[in-house]
Amino acid sequence: MLTDKDNLLRHLHGLRSEHRDLDTVIARLGDHAAIDQLQVQRLKKRKLLLRDQILRLESRLIPDNIA
Repeated sequence: MLTDKDNLLRHLHGLRSEHRDLDTVIARLGDHAAIDQLQVQRLKKRKLLLRDQILRLESRLIPDNIA
């Protein structure tokens, strides 16, 4: 039986993987002479949205420790 934490960790792993994949795609597009700037902008925007989702999930997984 999976817990909420397990589900969040699995989702976080998927988001991180997609974020890394976008790095690769954006780098490959940059290597081509005739790149589609609109496509690159969309990929970068998606990457930023993924980063925001990753940060939100990480903050939910890390407990608040008040010292």
